[in-house]
Amino acid sequence: MRQYQYRLLLTLAAAAIAWPAAAETFVPGTGVWLEKCSDDFEDPDWSYTLNLPKSSYEQDERQRSPGGFSNNKLWHEGGKRGTPDVVKRVDTPPGGLLGSTGALMMQTRLSGVPGKLSNEQMQDDLLMKFDRRLGGSIPVSWQPSCTVRVYLPPFDQWENRSGASFGMRADCRGQKPDGDVEPYWPGMFILFRSETSRNVEADYAQITVRANNRGQDARSFEIKESGWITMGMSFTPDGMVHYYAHEGTEDLTAEDHLMSAYAYSWRCQTFNNFFFNVANWDNGRSWSTPWVIDDPKIFVQPPAGQTVENLYRKRGSRQNVASGGSSRSNKTSGWGIFSRRR
Repeated sequence: MRQYQYRLLLTLAAAAIAWPAAAETFVPGTGVWLEKCSDDFEDPDWSYTLNLPKSSYEQDERQRSPGGFSNNKLWHEGGKRGTPDVVKRVDTPPGGLLGSTGALMMQTRLSGVPGKLSNEQMQDDLLMKFDRRLGGSIPVSWQPSCTVRVYLPPFDQWENRSGASFGMRADCRGQKPDGDVEPYWPGMFILFRSETSRNVEADYAQITVRANNRGQDARSFEIKESGWITMGMSFTPDGMVHYYAHEGTEDLTAEDHLMSAYAYSWRCQTFNNFFFNVANWDNGRSWSTPWVIDDPKIFVQPPAGQTVENLYRKRGSRQNVASGGSSRSNKTSGWGIFSRRR
């Protein structure tokens, strides 16, 4: 796999923009693990409540309260798009983390406007809203990071469609070159290349990174076999985003660094939420690929003189709002998945 990473670095170097010296990157998973802001799905009673019809603000500017939520109150339906049609705890697929007995499966079929079929690629979101546990977002001065294990099923179980299938995203706020501060969503995607498509000899998957300094997606390594991969992102105080991934479930290392960028030429200021996306062809018949994740975790490195306790804010304080409050009323969380928008 290292050869694919080396090829990616060459591609990025050819397209790079000159930037001032940046802070040194660090491996996602470094520092203090925020256990209350993470999930391992080991509780056999873990469950998710779907509150249909789902939200579809991106298509028709309608949000349909109340949104879906997990019984541990960490997972929520996004306000711009709805929750996947299936969200449930499953037995950990073969080859998972040592000792893991439970994981989370997401799959969708009706991913567009409820009651209508678009016959286009659509997608649903599932938000791990750690801001509700903290009472606010995490400033990049705390050097936050996130990691997750993702299971790629055998290719004959994938939706037979070349294109984006799964996304791992960070809900952030960033400063634009003109000084304005707005939400944006750096992340990584898993694309499927079907052997039934032109010029594709055999099924494979591919990771792409969003985004480089120009706002373009950067293609990373190809995955030729099913199984687990580990993905992660880290955020440095200079506003850069750093992307890591490898095959297998081992912890990430410095060798797994794919790229670093001021995504869209924005400088990240806060990390607000961690969320996931599944996409399919919205024709009423085609199910998305069944995606399974395990151990999504959040980490921080407290600044000098600070402790993790300083991140947990009192409910009702002015800092208690991140990304617009409730998941259904939040019109920004999860925007831009798989589209050319940020």
